[in-house]
Amino acid sequence: MMKTIFTMACLATLCAAPGLAQTTSAPADSASAPDQDPVAAWNADRTVFVDAAGLDLDSFKWIARPVLVFADSPNDPQFVQQIELLEARAEELALRDVVVIFDTDPAARSETRLRLRPRGFMLALMGKDGVVKARKPRPWDVRELSRSIDKMPMRQQEMQDRRGVNQ
Repeated sequence: MMKTIFTMACLATLCAAPGLAQTTSAPADSASAPDQDPVAAWNADRTVFVDAAGLDLDSFKWIARPVLVFADSPNDPQFVQQIELLEARAEELALRDVVVIFDTDPAARSETRLRLRPRGFMLALMGKDGVVKARKPRPWDVRELSRSIDKMPMRQQEMQDRRGVNQ
């Protein structure tokens, strides 16, 4: 509940000051803080959303499944809807080792944006191997996202290993 309130406050701030998109949208203790390792921040709280600014996407390779959300502005209705959908079921994503990475500043030309080359709003799902598994031009709910992840061979193996431990 508090995270949703915080996010809504951030989005309201962004609507009032669109030029502050990348610096205002993440909390001071988020993975976008210059002195904090984004992987360590995500490991500490797997429901934290990570700003793409200054992020080396390969730092999550073999650790997490990045879900990247791009838009040309934090005011983009599809971006707002997508973030709300992801936040509402962030715990389900955390169980699947998903890290949500967002980028709403095309002018900043982040490494992530240059690598995936979005046009307007885009959601991209990557595997732990760093390969893009899906690209979507519209918001995707967590149920659809989870289904795609659960079909991945590595995720199938993780579920099988977990069942073997619990038997």
